[in-house]
Amino acid sequence: MPEPSPSRKRRGRLLRSGAACVVLTAVAGYVAVQYVTGGAGDPGCRVVSAEGGGPEYEFTPEQAVNAATIAAVGTDRGMPQRAVTIALATALQESALRNLGHGDRDSLGLFQQRPSQGWGTERQVTNPTYAADVFYAHLAKVRDYTELPLTVAAQRVQRSGYPEAYAKHEPDATLLAAALTGTSAATLTCEGVPASATATGPEAVRAALARDFGREAAQRARAEGARSQDSPSDDSKAGDSKAGDSKADDDKADDDKATGADVPAAETSGRTVTLPLSEGGSTGGRAVGERGWQLAHWAVANASALHIERVVYAGREWTAGHTDSRWRPAEDSGTEAAGVTGTGSSAGSGANAVRIVTAR
Repeated sequence: MPEPSPSRKRRGRLLRSGAACVVLTAVAGYVAVQYVTGGAGDPGCRVVSAEGGGPEYEFTPEQAVNAATIAAVGTDRGMPQRAVTIALATALQESALRNLGHGDRDSLGLFQQRPSQGWGTERQVTNPTYAADVFYAHLAKVRDYTELPLTVAAQRVQRSGYPEAYAKHEPDATLLAAALTGTSAATLTCEGVPASATATGPEAVRAALARDFGREAAQRARAEGARSQDSPSDDSKAGDSKAGDSKADDDKADDDKATGADVPAAETSGRTVTLPLSEGGSTGGRAVGERGWQLAHWAVANASALHIERVVYAGREWTAGHTDSRWRPAEDSGTEAAGVTGTGSSAGSGANAVRIVTAR
């Protein structure tokens, strides 16, 4: 059999090289999608502009839980919406809103905070509530941070090697912050299909509310970390050190000046958790409507993790499993038909309470 010509050999090598490049490109694309979405495939959650027809952002249930925690900790500290936007943009850049157990050198968690640089213990910085709280403690020290460009404010906290990277996340973070602080009504939805057989029911909802809105727990975690950890390293690295000026005493002083814990009051009846709202009461001094929509959106964001089936507020309801997951006019008669009862005068679909119904 005659030996193939040199030109045919070259064509064969080119074809094999081309096929290999196609495969590698496909694999790289798959890995990139998995990184951004947290490996969940279908995003599952969506936030839209309140004006309608504007920008929107799709994300996974895992990302939704973490974003809701960041927003809850910020409002519980009495931080303005701009601070929440900065925190969300930072977490989008650092971890894609995923609680990572790895990173550059010893960077960990949502904000890729470094234990060796005084941010806290490994266990603390991988606790989303603590990580958000300590981020806000440092942001509060940045003079006039609400007037600075977002990427400048974030960089003064993070000390990243890529100081311009935060800017590209500002549009998405702005949408998320508006929904998760409650200034934008009925704009966050999720499919809400339960992801796993984790602890569920009204008690799990109450525990999650205390986790995200109970600043006393975050303060205790920080105090324990200060006792168990040596003084922060004085080693400051150029570029991506992310050191911040983390001093336990400074953070404690910030805590002393911050607002106290404001865990929403909760009434439970059967599978229903009702969160009564009153001006100046459980709202932490914020407008009732904003607090109500924050809690309603928080519940939707946590729907998969906590097996939440239905959320009702201000005459609107979200129900798990709808393909479009929209907020619809509430149908109270449907609640009774499903065997879910209210909890007295504070229950209902009005603006005086948020009602959360679990799957079991």
